[in-house]
Amino acid sequence: MQSSNYDVVVIGSGPGGEGAAMKLSKSGLRVAVVEQATQVGGGCTHWGTIPSKSLRHNVNLFKQYRNSPLFHSTCAPTIIEFPELLQATSEVIHQQVTTRSRHYARNRVRVIEGRARFLDAQTVAVENKQREVMRLSAQYFVIATGSRPFHPEHVDFDHPRVFDSDTILSLTHTPSSITIYGAGVIGCEYASIFANLDIKVNLVNTRDRLLSFLDDEITDALSYHLRDQGVVIRHNETVDHIHTSDHAVVLDTRSGKRFTSDILLWANGRSGNSNDMGLEALGIDINHRGQIEVDDSYRSAQAHIFAVGDVAGPPGLASASYDQGRFAGATIANRQSDWQVIEEFPSGIYTLPEISSLGKTERELTEAGVPYEVGQAMFKHIARAQITGSTVGMLKVLFHRETLEILGLHCFGETAAEIIHIGQAILRQQGAANTLRYFTETTFNYPTMAEAYRVAALNGLNRLRPLDTD
Repeated sequence: MQSSNYDVVVIGSGPGGEGAAMKLSKSGLRVAVVEQATQVGGGCTHWGTIPSKSLRHNVNLFKQYRNSPLFHSTCAPTIIEFPELLQATSEVIHQQVTTRSRHYARNRVRVIEGRARFLDAQTVAVENKQREVMRLSAQYFVIATGSRPFHPEHVDFDHPRVFDSDTILSLTHTPSSITIYGAGVIGCEYASIFANLDIKVNLVNTRDRLLSFLDDEITDALSYHLRDQGVVIRHNETVDHIHTSDHAVVLDTRSGKRFTSDILLWANGRSGNSNDMGLEALGIDINHRGQIEVDDSYRSAQAHIFAVGDVAGPPGLASASYDQGRFAGATIANRQSDWQVIEEFPSGIYTLPEISSLGKTERELTEAGVPYEVGQAMFKHIARAQITGSTVGMLKVLFHRETLEILGLHCFGETAAEIIHIGQAILRQQGAANTLRYFTETTFNYPTMAEAYRVAALNGLNRLRPLDTD
């Protein structure tokens, strides 16, 4: 059995693993990355963020083409098949893999293909698909193995009409209809994708509203536009039984509702990839979701073994995972990190239109008794949105009525996940630098979507003006 020794072994090459490996290597440590798949990138690159967002982008292009008056009289109606869209995403995945492979090579990080299992606190055995085993020892370990779709025992995922968020990317035909069970981020995103391909969509939500962690006005707008796109939404439903046949899938709920469709997408929950790694024998705690329990520095119960990204729990964002990996790498290299991972991450939800949010919601501010006001900019009034035809949506700025401190940012519409970062830069400032007046006293390029901040800020200040009296 071949053996090698490193300063740090990173398990997993997704965003968390990559962030850790790059930081550690640039700090002069000898680093090896273990990746179970044949290519680097992890679930983010191959089954999650990159393919689903590429798919969403191509569907949006098709939607814009179909709705543009420019092409109504000059082009024949076009039908796009789902496999064609998937094929278009493969080039993006290839580019991502190539870029990340070069990062590892340029920084002299050895990538070892195989599945890692701890033999003891300082050693892992890595077994590849040829059943060859390599023993790796290290002073530190970073576990960044990600997560996978949760598979309840009563759902037959081997049936060709039943999919999860990973296997849906291997769909070989365009379904006539789909039932999506679970209306979280993944469920809502795929509901948008399929609805804009003129596929009948049933979205079955186990809760009382969509994406309840977001601002109510934003989720109300999402519900309206999903329904406007033809999505049937049912709240407060729990699956009772799933019937499968050669021709359809039938989902029955405990309330007595029945949803019959061509295929079923199960999008309800994810599990951390911590199983069969030998962690329990080391005294490392794993919760019922398969997530490794860590402290504020992402250390497990074994102080030299860190866990970052989805396998360590929320927020389950690629951006946050990368930063967690870099933080763990800095902690290992320097015995402590000279910076902190931010507590509040901007959310990016790639529905059609997309959503992004940061800070407090109106509901939270109301419950806390904070005196706040709202500044709004409707995209239909923004020149750039009128030019591009992306007039659906709004930017909403919540601010303190007395200090004008920015408390929350909520955006619904095309490029929302980009727009949010301008407000994020100001929201994170301290004292007088974080006030609504920054947006009223700053000149924005025109026409741009960024101008929405000036419009929203002026709208908010106007709400503070006293009424004229005789």
